[in-house]
Amino acid sequence: MQVALHQTEQIQSAVLILHRRLGDTLLGVYLHGSAVSGGLRPQSDIDLLAVVQSELTESQRNGLLLDLLHLSGRHPAVPGGARCLEVMVFCQAELSRGDYPARAEFVYGEWLREAFEAGETPMPERDPEYSLVIAQAHQEAIPLFGPPRSELLTDVSTEHVNQAMRDALPDLLNGLRGDERNVLLTLARMWHTASTGRFITKDSAAEWAIPRLSDLDAMALDHARRAYLGEVTDDWSRQGDAARELAGRMSENIISSM
Repeated sequence: MQVALHQTEQIQSAVLILHRRLGDTLLGVYLHGSAVSGGLRPQSDIDLLAVVQSELTESQRNGLLLDLLHLSGRHPAVPGGARCLEVMVFCQAELSRGDYPARAEFVYGEWLREAFEAGETPMPERDPEYSLVIAQAHQEAIPLFGPPRSELLTDVSTEHVNQAMRDALPDLLNGLRGDERNVLLTLARMWHTASTGRFITKDSAAEWAIPRLSDLDAMALDHARRAYLGEVTDDWSRQGDAARELAGRMSENIISSM
């Protein structure tokens, strides 16, 4: 795990918030994502997954949201400043049932900040993406509080992982414009998962995918990889067509690899 001191302090603060707001219903808190799989990149979020014994009350939701809005850094992250937080809360009973798509009890992420500041409250919902989050966390998550991940995070079947990726593709492709780097790297990671059954970092997935692409597609994906690592400016003004064509081809590769 590669986390700077100020980021460790932010993680510890988030765990304290979860304890304070959720009390005895909190069973476990796990760190997952880039922080444990390959190190935080310049714009990586800090990903936390919490498991609770019972549904959250309105007071718990509102209090947790208020504290996370204060603790989480705004996007884009400022070097040396607070990181963007992504916090997902799941009920133990929901995880045990293994339903598809997975149901999250509470989700906080910086992409939702505007809605939250306008008065929305995180409510339970089902989403294919949550099944992928649980599958990846089951593979790599580190407990910050509670038992080892295998005791609370159920294994997600290959069938459900593949279905989640199929179901997530349309929204992912529709969100390409303006979010080219993230979408292309997410597609590369999905392609790798569909081919191998394993979850790896976005930049590692790009490195895996690049030799499997044509020269032009490889150049576009490498630009996304380097922008993710902070090596080049994340500018797609001259590569919009290349990004769209690459996204379409990687989507086809994902489907054919399942």
